[in-house]
Amino acid sequence: MAFCANCGSQVDGRFCPKCGAAVNVTGGNVEAAAAPTAAPVAQPAGLTDNAASALCYALGLITGILFLVLAPYNQNRNIRFHAFQSIFLHVAAIIVWIGLSVISVMTHGLMLFLAPLIWLAFFVLWLILIIKAYQGQKLVLPVIGPMAEQQAGK
Repeated sequence: MAFCANCGSQVDGRFCPKCGAAVNVTGGNVEAAAAPTAAPVAQPAGLTDNAASALCYALGLITGILFLVLAPYNQNRNIRFHAFQSIFLHVAAIIVWIGLSVISVMTHGLMLFLAPLIWLAFFVLWLILIIKAYQGQKLVLPVIGPMAEQQAGK
């Protein structure tokens, strides 16, 4: 039975199944080759701050809450700000939608012409927030921005 000279585990073939060292097989003699082992290179895990900040806005409430829950991102103040601002913006859009629906019912559909313009404004604002966050810039919205900064600071 052959054993690896590097780690001592049983070897069947040209490489050790435990440590991965190359094994020289000469006749019946099995020795681990003296292969230089490079130190593992540390790869950065996860997203960059800019990408995570931009993704906070991607699906509104869902991604905002997701980035507030995920461990490496919920400790970053900048990502927390963008997550809270995304949540507050999405809640504001829901409130506006409910308000427009009520007004539309009360006026028998007169809001049908104004509602698409309001949704276009929300869409453009959403795109601007994603782009600014990805560029590393912090765009603080008038009412919900200070609330998001206050929540992110905790």
